Amino acid sequence: MAFKENLKYLRRQQNLGQKDIAEILNTTLKTVSHWETGYCEPSISQLIALADYFDVTLDELVERK
Repeated sequence: MAFKENLKYLRRQQNLGQKDIAEILNTTLKTVSHWETGYCEPSISQLIALADYFDVTLDELVERK
C-alpha cells in the first residue's frame, strides 16, 4: 500500500475526515486531498506529525520496507 492509500486507511480507521487531518496539521483540506490522490506529498515535518498522530513509524506510514 502506497502512502496515499495508507493515509486514507489510517484516517478512516480513526473516523476522521480530510478536514480533520488538515486542522491537526494546520494545512488545507485541498492539501490533504492532494496527498490522498497522489498529486503531491507532505513535507518531512508533516510526515512526522502524521506518524506521531497515528502512532506509527515513518516507515509504516510511507510503507518503506
